[in-house]
Amino acid sequence: MNRTEGQMQERGYWGSKAEYLLAVAGNVVGLGNVWRFPYLCYKNGGGAFLIPYMVFVITCGMPLFLLETAMGQYTQEGVITCWRSLCPLAEGIGYAGQLTLLYNCTYYIIILAWALFYLFFSFSSQLPWASCNNTWNTDDCLNHAETNLTLNWTTLIHSTPAATEFWERRVLSLSGGIEEVGKINWEILLCLITMWIICYFSIWKGVKSTGKVVYFTATFPYVMLLVLLIRGLTLPGALQGVVFYLYPEPARLSDPQVWMEAGTQIFFSYSVCFGTLISLGSYNQYNNNCYRDSLWLCLLNSATSLVAGFAVFSVLGFMANAQGVPIEEVAESGPGLAFIAYPQAVAMMPLPQLWAVCFFIMIILLGLDTQFVGMECIITSVMDMFPAVLRRAGRREMILLVFCLTCFLGQLIMVTEGGMYVFQLLDNYACNGACILLLSVFESLAMGWIFGAERMFNIIEDMTNSRPNYIFILCWKYLTPLVSLVSFVCSVVKYKPLTFNRCVGAACVVLTKTFLFVSNKLKSRQKLSPQRWKT
Repeated sequence: MNRTEGQMQERGYWGSKAEYLLAVAGNVVGLGNVWRFPYLCYKNGGGAFLIPYMVFVITCGMPLFLLETAMGQYTQEGVITCWRSLCPLAEGIGYAGQLTLLYNCTYYIIILAWALFYLFFSFSSQLPWASCNNTWNTDDCLNHAETNLTLNWTTLIHSTPAATEFWERRVLSLSGGIEEVGKINWEILLCLITMWIICYFSIWKGVKSTGKVVYFTATFPYVMLLVLLIRGLTLPGALQGVVFYLYPEPARLSDPQVWMEAGTQIFFSYSVCFGTLISLGSYNQYNNNCYRDSLWLCLLNSATSLVAGFAVFSVLGFMANAQGVPIEEVAESGPGLAFIAYPQAVAMMPLPQLWAVCFFIMIILLGLDTQFVGMECIITSVMDMFPAVLRRAGRREMILLVFCLTCFLGQLIMVTEGGMYVFQLLDNYACNGACILLLSVFESLAMGWIFGAERMFNIIEDMTNSRPNYIFILCWKYLTPLVSLVSFVCSVVKYKPLTFNRCVGAACVVLTKTFLFVSNKLKSRQKLSPQRWKT
């Protein structure tokens, strides 16, 4: 046996400061910046929404971002062992964050598989979601690009856009309910396998390989975003979309739901409480200026969200103008934006294939580094828990392979005809805002009071040779836990059951049905009837 195989390998550091910055930027700037923030902004008062958004940035986002980055850099450990070193009583926070991240890694990559599927079809001579002459189309199919929508309003109301039919009937092959699992969609399965292979080889050598991959995955989406922004702003009707996006409605600030959604967006967008910032920061040198890095990365993240809103709503304004309908009828959030509204809009443009390719490449790359950084975080945590056993030549690759295969097998149900229902359950319950808000309460209390905010403040000063603003101590001890707790209570009070295909059911009922279905031991007694898909 080669002598080096039995020796413990060094943990390693980032090859350069740029690698760290790009890795964190790739992690925090994800799909939510493009498909969730713009929609929340228009929905919750336009420009007025920026007020609660900035309040949460200052009181929660930036303080927790700096705290977690500094925790990792100081301990040079993964999430769980980091908490074990700093505050053993709160080690469970590390496990909770990793469990939430595991759920996220399990379903997030499904979105990338869908986007890859769309990307392949974007090279077609005619975009398949732009016509009603396909085998999956129904008699109710309507192609907005070719139809004079002013002729028959009754027909329009009862019709289904070609883009919607492509998404529901071709991509998802959506079944009638969660109890109807149906067949595996082999094309989506192949796309899923492709994405897992890409993610595996992106991080299989640790930060050595991750640091090189992010030079492309973290920068190229900005090129695509800039291209789509310029194209969108030059379209007729773009100004209407931009005005609709940012037109202020101060009266909405009295609605607690607006503040709750602003807080939830910050926690997801800044990737706090998942543990990824701790893991990424742990590969920094001890004297890295994490204070300055955190401030710039937070600014980059919020600025990207704002700019993405211009790119998205300029195109939605064009689509509303072309169809002669109010823009609220075409505005979507989440998968509805990425896989229905935006593809339908690009189908109306000159050179639709070009803009479709640009858009789906951007979607894939935005999600790709978020996915593999999450995987890296989990692997780092496991490796640091058992360094004597796992930090040997070849063992990291094997652990990563086992992790990928386990997640892949666990998510096979999501590439079936009923898989979208399971996807919605994970998205709404396993990784929802309430979980992250509750974690942030305990995290800030543990570090602010048990470990000591002043002590953490002094550690950051020792590492960076610069004294952070005293407001961070106030946030860690008082503002962050208070704001997070109030937001959590509001999210519970304002709780609404998951709605999918216009079917509503309590979380316990739906989750129970999922368990019964997976175990195949009991028959489901409730049924979700099929209707049009709606987020």
